[in-house]
Amino acid sequence: MNYKYLKLIVILSGQLLTIMDIFIINVSIPSIQKDFHASNGEMQLMIASYLIGFASFLITGGRLGDLYGRKKIFMAGLVFFMLSSAACGISSGSALLVISRFIQGISAALMSPQVLSMIQILFTGHEERTKAMGWYGITIGAGTVLGQFLGGYFSSITVMEESWRLIFLINIPVCLLALFFSERIIRESKILSDKKGFDLFGVFVLAAGLFCFTYALTLSEHQGIQTESMVLIMVSIAILMYFIRNQKMRLRKGKPYLIDFTLFAYKNFNLGILAVSFFFIMLDSYFYILSIFFQDGLKIGPLDSGEIIVFQGLGFILASLFSAKLILKYGRKFLIIGLGFIILILSMQILVFCFETPFFVLCLLLFFHGIGVGSIIPSLANIALSGLPETLAGNASGVYNTFQQAAAIVGIIAVGSIFYYFIGTKPSPEQYHTAFSMALAVNILCLFAVMFSISKVPDHVLPCITR
Repeated sequence: MNYKYLKLIVILSGQLLTIMDIFIINVSIPSIQKDFHASNGEMQLMIASYLIGFASFLITGGRLGDLYGRKKIFMAGLVFFMLSSAACGISSGSALLVISRFIQGISAALMSPQVLSMIQILFTGHEERTKAMGWYGITIGAGTVLGQFLGGYFSSITVMEESWRLIFLINIPVCLLALFFSERIIRESKILSDKKGFDLFGVFVLAAGLFCFTYALTLSEHQGIQTESMVLIMVSIAILMYFIRNQKMRLRKGKPYLIDFTLFAYKNFNLGILAVSFFFIMLDSYFYILSIFFQDGLKIGPLDSGEIIVFQGLGFILASLFSAKLILKYGRKFLIIGLGFIILILSMQILVFCFETPFFVLCLLLFFHGIGVGSIIPSLANIALSGLPETLAGNASGVYNTFQQAAAIVGIIAVGSIFYYFIGTKPSPEQYHTAFSMALAVNILCLFAVMFSISKVPDHVLPCITR
């Protein structure tokens, strides 16, 4: 029996938890705020702390997997994710929940790079890896839908007080199962020849730079661009520039390092990073703008808005099921068509979305948007990581995920700022529609940038396999 796909299911459980816990708290915010008597600022920190911890330690997680074993670090991430989830579930106040969410994010950063690394190592052929990445895409879609659904479901249970705590405690049995099967069926892999050790100083410098950057962007998302966030961004740039110089010096002198910059000698890696950055600037800003436009502009209630957006997740999962076969058959042509399809759907939304739009049309266009997105996302990681040596797998996965997360936050702030500019101080329905249209126009420009990046990918990375 071939155990590859059983191993894939086990490692994808870590990715499912990572994605699910980004979304699961959103619907529960009113319940948590009421029980803790928390301020709006404290609630924003509860959401942001997970993402800040996640983005700040992804590269470190990837490097740890390379040096000390991907199975070992994946399982360590599961253990800390389980413990921090339990801490979230029994938190007695806002401060403890914020800290626990931050540790949850760091735990996710230990797991996530190992998932992509182990997929690259388990599935060496282009055809089987493409199929595996299709399941990776299904996991992302399932995590998005489950996060929103379970968050609403557990928060609405009336058989117990403070039922929102279940959104965190549900992670415990999943982690226990994943740990049991990880120990039994996953084989260890690491860079056995690398005896230089671990660059602990680099971890602190990089984490400090990324923390300042993501925290500043999060502040800007909720409070607008202020002096404090601008100073933090300048500090983060200075720290990250020092980090790059320090890493290059350590590489020259043969000292332990955190990032191997030979990664950027691979054309497909650079193009994959460029493509995923523009794609997630589009995707996360789209969801952010869409939620505001539905509820404030079209006066659609939160529950109905959530139901509509779930259709996007269903389309995503469906597309991930069939996209692998089409990518293998048509290569980059399928991705270019998929991007064109998303552009078409966004253009239709600009024309159609208004007060008179029937509910089923909103659901249908979100479903088609999900199909387009689900056709693209699994291949972006495959483009970036294809052909890289095993010694760079963890490093590459960490860098890839870091760019993805940073781009998502940048998109929310940049496109969100454009949206709010066109809304004005006393917005009318017409101004909401104008703002929505301008934001989607920027999203469409981002998709053209993704299309350009994919068109430059070498043929051997996305070959057409005919039968």
